[in-house]
Amino acid sequence: MNRLPTWATGLIGVIVLLAVWSVLAVTVFSSAGSGVPTPWAVLSQLGTDGWSFYQPLISATLGEALRGYLAGNVLALAFAALVLLVPWLERIVVQLAVASYCLPLVAIGPILSLLFSGTTPMITLAALAVFFTTLVGALLGLRSTDPVTLDLVRAYGGGRWHELIKVRMIAALPAVLAALKISAPAALLGAIIGEYLGHIDIGLGVAMTVSEASVQVPRTWGIALVSGLVAGIGYGLTALIARLALPWAQATTVSGGTL
Repeated sequence: MNRLPTWATGLIGVIVLLAVWSVLAVTVFSSAGSGVPTPWAVLSQLGTDGWSFYQPLISATLGEALRGYLAGNVLALAFAALVLLVPWLERIVVQLAVASYCLPLVAIGPILSLLFSGTTPMITLAALAVFFTTLVGALLGLRSTDPVTLDLVRAYGGGRWHELIKVRMIAALPAVLAALKISAPAALLGAIIGEYLGHIDIGLGVAMTVSEASVQVPRTWGIALVSGLVAGIGYGLTALIARLALPWAQATTVSGGTL
């Protein structure tokens, strides 16, 4: 029996989700003030607001998320490389990464808002949201190198630096790009949480707070859907870049029967 293509499976999942949402909205959550509008009410509000309403919000939040994404991932990759070059630092770096992962963003958001002004708290939260994931992915990737290849580098007089540059970085690319895919929506979430808790004038998190306070339920749901769509696009673009950058890894995976 032939399997359905990925796009068809995804489309069926969206249709089922909309159907369940519609049924629950008009039955279980049909009472006034339940906070669950029908999908059609949300879509109608999205059409009424239009691109002119969402464009500045998306631009502001996306700018914060991108800067946090770059900062957090660059730091994670730098620390992963440092651990390979100076192994005794691994325990310290991993403990710092775990601590950053365990810190609830909702708890440290207000603290960052008190310490910093402007978009710095949002960028910091976005960076924290991606640091642990990318660090772990990079460490796993850097250690997935074939030992025989490393022995060959050492046999020719190469040290840890040569191993890292000539062998480990190439071997780590699939794992690193997989971590970067997961980090893309995480960075957007960190930026939105920062906006939700911070003191700025524009952004998806700010708009969500305002619409919630004014009991504009369809708009609140619409902003949430748009935020999810932007996060999904970020994930999809990163996945596309990974597929285009590593066709050899994709071909190996498929031929190996792991997909």
